[in-house]
Amino acid sequence: MGDYQETLYDGYGQRFRVDRVLHEVRTEHQHLVIFENARMGRVMALDGVIQTTEADEFIYHEMLTHVPLLAHGEARSVLIIGGGDGGILREVARHQAVGQITMVEIDRTVVEMCQTFLPGHSAGAFSDPRLQLVIDDGMHFVASTAQRFDVIISDSTDPIGPGEVLFSENFYQACQRCLRPGGVLVTQNGTPFMQLDEVRTTAGRMTGLFADWHFYQAAVPTYIGGAMTFAWGTGNPQLRQLSPETLADRYARSGIATRYYNPAIHCGAFALPQYVLQAIGKPDNR
Repeated sequence: MGDYQETLYDGYGQRFRVDRVLHEVRTEHQHLVIFENARMGRVMALDGVIQTTEADEFIYHEMLTHVPLLAHGEARSVLIIGGGDGGILREVARHQAVGQITMVEIDRTVVEMCQTFLPGHSAGAFSDPRLQLVIDDGMHFVASTAQRFDVIISDSTDPIGPGEVLFSENFYQACQRCLRPGGVLVTQNGTPFMQLDEVRTTAGRMTGLFADWHFYQAAVPTYIGGAMTFAWGTGNPQLRQLSPETLADRYARSGIATRYYNPAIHCGAFALPQYVLQAIGKPDNR
């Protein structure tokens, strides 16, 4: 037994006890390890950074999926960029009204290893007939596809290595081009306390592209540094202003049972701390 020391930040980090290494490999794109930890269950790390754990993955995956899908209300086609562990796919697949799911993941090995060693993340969703799985660079796909989507979910790694391009200005522009009118883009955007520059940069890139852009948050224990921030962009400002009653009705009609998400959490998640508002140049939470 040893320890896994995360290396995302210099001089500050977290340690996981490794009770058993299940799989370790250097893929074509990155170093992947999956191990067992008594408290967090099975854990996956890529290039020294913890990506997901069995114990708390539901928080991240529910919030990155159900917030845009229930806010949109009529999503029929969904694009997932990244998300090779299958957690976002699992949650999207629970929406029966969605007729087409396209998932673009750069690293086939991540998909295969997670189906083997983290089967609960996808819960069989990779065999869903609505899924088109594309092994490709996410930036290349959104820049070249002729398809259009109601919701785009970018579940990327941090802006280092293969995930760096998924935080570029070109990426947000290409996603905006791929959205149908009134569509929504949401992206993983790091923990603002430790990655405020990334949040500030994303805000600058969203400003000219979307009539309504903002961020929302969820507290995920695994992602060290505080609440995880998700970027939000859409051409329809009304989607972020839905009443709790409307969201509660959509949530009830979906028939989806969640462990973290609920309509009140949805509404409250868009309320940002003052230091984040100042960083993104907004005087308040509107």
